[in-house]
Amino acid sequence: MNIAIVSSEIVPFAKTGGLADVSGALGKYLSFAGYDVRLFTPMYDMTSRDATEFQPAEDLRDIPIVFGGEDILCSVEIAKLPDSEAEVYFIDSPGLYDRGKIYTEDGDEYLRFAVLCRAVLESCQHLEWAPDVIHCNDWQSALIPLYLRTLYAWGELFGGTKTILAIHNLAYQGAFRGSIVDHLGFAEDHSLLHQDDLRAGVFNYMKHGIMYANAISTVSQTYAAEIQTPEYGEGLNEMLSYRSDALFGIVNGVDYEEWNPEGDMLIPHHYSLDDLQGKVKNKKNLLEQLELPYDPNVPVFGIVSRLVYQKGFDLFCNIMEPFLRHIDLRLCVLGSGADEYEKFFQSLNDQYPEKVCFYNGYSNELAHLIEAGADIFLMPSRYEPCGLNQIYSLKYGTIPIVRKTGGLADTVQQFNPETGEGNGFVFEDFNPHGLAWGIEQALEVWNDKKAWKTLMKNAMSANWSWEKQIDKYVELYERVM
Repeated sequence: MNIAIVSSEIVPFAKTGGLADVSGALGKYLSFAGYDVRLFTPMYDMTSRDATEFQPAEDLRDIPIVFGGEDILCSVEIAKLPDSEAEVYFIDSPGLYDRGKIYTEDGDEYLRFAVLCRAVLESCQHLEWAPDVIHCNDWQSALIPLYLRTLYAWGELFGGTKTILAIHNLAYQGAFRGSIVDHLGFAEDHSLLHQDDLRAGVFNYMKHGIMYANAISTVSQTYAAEIQTPEYGEGLNEMLSYRSDALFGIVNGVDYEEWNPEGDMLIPHHYSLDDLQGKVKNKKNLLEQLELPYDPNVPVFGIVSRLVYQKGFDLFCNIMEPFLRHIDLRLCVLGSGADEYEKFFQSLNDQYPEKVCFYNGYSNELAHLIEAGADIFLMPSRYEPCGLNQIYSLKYGTIPIVRKTGGLADTVQQFNPETGEGNGFVFEDFNPHGLAWGIEQALEVWNDKKAWKTLMKNAMSANWSWEKQIDKYVELYERVM
């Protein structure tokens, strides 16, 4: 198969979140499997050039793409995706992508990613390379299925091309004013657009991707079911339910070359399922680095997260202080985000400096050390399409406490001390009592060292590698073809 992956961010070149990790890993492991996979992404002014060499694509210079009677020129630079044979095509249009950041609130945000969609198709035409599947990611590339039915329906090159729209987070849809549709090139195709939205003066990129993609994927089976409900559907639940036969959930894989305690280059002590001594040493190292007192019998709770509404941190406000007041534990928090959550964790740090350390910001080294040195990982998300940190935590034997939603529900199962089954702690109701119950359950099992060791081994035995998950994507590609 010829596979095109289109994404607004790809590791290690540009990243704001998990989309970049998934896009890069998917390209890497599809290449390992022998497919001709090519990735397409914008060339931002802050795109990192450190990991590989970039070369101009001689056949892809100053390609004119017409929007509203105006030519927008795009050129392409090509670089190998590190540690693979996959090539990344960087769409270079400085007037659109030199903004100092990936996403903006600028008035032409709709145009920045419409140009990406069309530049991908124009590049394929110039290269005479026919993708069997175009894997679009989120709203930024969601117009490609519609463009294939309109402006690019005339040629034979895309006659057999199928499209998949991957929804990583339905909350972000690319909804703009309806007056842009003619500028985007749909002046003669209004009949194909969502008529109720047109009457309301709205044009939604994600909605049209859902309408016209051959298949829709999400990043977990549970999230695929959830987004068909009013609670999680972000206004698109009825449309997604209508397309349920073409909607699939595949949990993201994890790159265990980077996230594995047996070879992690960012932690001081390696360890494995058969030898856990390094886990204890990392715990001591973590607490020393954060200037918290070490006691091997005291549990260490870890958080590595964006501090935002989605992640459920408002649940902590009424319950965390009593736990800290009455129980000897440590809490290590790494993250930044909403001012209210930053202030909350800073206040805990100030009130309990011997028990809490809040690192405001992000450090990849500290993220790895928290995964390796903490005993318990807190992830009480309000919703979570997939989540990666709970999967990292499993591999490191750092037991996750999660809410039963999205990918958290698909990867973490409640531990039963009587049967020895399960790999974490799962609460259902999104309220402080649910989270408190999860913490109490964890503390109870923590005091039973034999049960805790069984739990750790269950967690570390879980396999969410890309080598395993990539087969599910290939099955989906073959299905749509």
